[in-house]
Amino acid sequence: MTDALARRRWLSLVVLCVGQLMIVLDATIVNVALPSIQTDLHVARADLTWVINGYLITFGGLLLLAGRLGDLLGRKRVFLAGVTLFTLASLLCGLSTSVGILIGARFLQGAGAAIVASMVLGILVTLFPSARERATAMGVYAFVASAGGAIGLLVGGVLTEALSWHWIFFVNLPIGIGAILLGALLIPKHRGIGIHHGVDVVGALLVTAAPTLLVYALVTGSSNGWTSARTIGGVAGAFGLAGLFVMVESRVRAPLVPLRIFASRSVAGGNVVRALFALGMFGSFFLGALYLQNMLGYSAIGTGLAYLPLNIPIGIFSLAITARLVRRFSAKAVLIPGLTFVGVGLALLSRVPPHGSYVADVLPAMLFLGSGAGLTFMPTLALTMADAGPGDSGLLSGVSNVSQQLGAAFGVALLGSISATRTHDLLTGGTPQAMALASGYHLGFFLASACLAVAVFIAVVVLPPAARPPRPVPAELPAVRRKAGRARAAVALLSLSAARVRRTADGRQQAGLRGSLGGDHRPRVDGPVGAAVVRHDESDDSGRVQDIVVDIR
Repeated sequence: MTDALARRRWLSLVVLCVGQLMIVLDATIVNVALPSIQTDLHVARADLTWVINGYLITFGGLLLLAGRLGDLLGRKRVFLAGVTLFTLASLLCGLSTSVGILIGARFLQGAGAAIVASMVLGILVTLFPSARERATAMGVYAFVASAGGAIGLLVGGVLTEALSWHWIFFVNLPIGIGAILLGALLIPKHRGIGIHHGVDVVGALLVTAAPTLLVYALVTGSSNGWTSARTIGGVAGAFGLAGLFVMVESRVRAPLVPLRIFASRSVAGGNVVRALFALGMFGSFFLGALYLQNMLGYSAIGTGLAYLPLNIPIGIFSLAITARLVRRFSAKAVLIPGLTFVGVGLALLSRVPPHGSYVADVLPAMLFLGSGAGLTFMPTLALTMADAGPGDSGLLSGVSNVSQQLGAAFGVALLGSISATRTHDLLTGGTPQAMALASGYHLGFFLASACLAVAVFIAVVVLPPAARPPRPVPAELPAVRRKAGRARAAVALLSLSAARVRRTADGRQQAGLRGSLGGDHRPRVDGPVGAAVVRHDESDDSGRVQDIVVDIR
């Protein structure tokens, strides 16, 4: 591969990460601006929630459909269309003069975000077919995707207080335009597998309706009541549509979502773990922000700054450590301690006192959460995308993003509602406000840590056994070559496994070894060795030698 092509691939990764950062930021950047939006547009509290919910509903509902459309129509084309829609919707949000326009624009923003998110991973895994490079690229993507939520809290506070709430949307315009222009130039063209075999229209409707209805039921459950007929009916209806979707997909000739992908333990187990991880992490963002502002008196900017120590270990592990650990051990072996660290961090937050100290009570939990997230995000991506082929990487990318999005929505809605209910019950019973608030937060963080414990159990039991790392190249091999001569080096190579002997077209004999060396570097022994020439022909993505051929003269 030429240097120019390699540079283009890594520049394409930058474009993909910029697109991912936009949509991750928008999932949290609006939270700190809600009071300003409510005051400026004279929004009722019940309507204000739809500024968040409208984005979440279309985002979660369209991910699977968008991912499959990328496989069918071409991932580059669909990605650029998603960024364009998201950028135009951001402009409309910033120009909104009424809550109705803002909410409608947020629905469009969520649709654009779903298209972009479903394409990023699909393009990434095809850009980097080498396992080593793919692990590094996923580490960069993992940092952007996992740290972006915390960064959004800070950016939203700064823009809202320094300028106005309109600028939390206007900031997307230069980023989106840059992503469109650079993406058109750098991202390789993908033709897609086409729709000549037909389009699964019924499956497309069901796969959109089921998650949309489920997200709607989750994000409105706290206001409607978790035991209300509307909430229970919404959840039951979503599962009913999902069951109907499975039945349809098992019978149609060209299914929108082939059910065979869920036969993989990596895909099925990895997505469940990913959802539970998102539940705990995004739930901690929500409850942690409330604790910092309501109990410790932090401002919007102060809350964002308080989450910076969480981003530092995420960056260190995602960019420099996790990919190497995955290559050395396995995704599963790295994932389990990462999930454990996140669970420990949430457990620490479940014990914070009403008027605690940030350094003593919050900072240690932030460091555990950041370290765990840095060790978890990339391995879950690697597992959920492990079986991605050229024709379904967009689909698996969509499934992976759906699991995270639903986990995040469920975490915020469920933990927030349970925490608020606990606080309300204690206040009704005469408990002081500070103690009641702290107790509500404690319960939410405890349940989040329990979900991480379940995730660890699933990772241990469901995910396939970790593959053994490749054996290192024998350290004495270079010494054999230098000290004992080339003939002894040939003998040493041949002794590693049984040789295959074949006769070439010119009458010479060749003895070959296959799969007999391993390691991260590629040793080479070339040249005449007495009556032989020893060489290795090729190695795979992990650096393991595939062929060693000895020409016997």
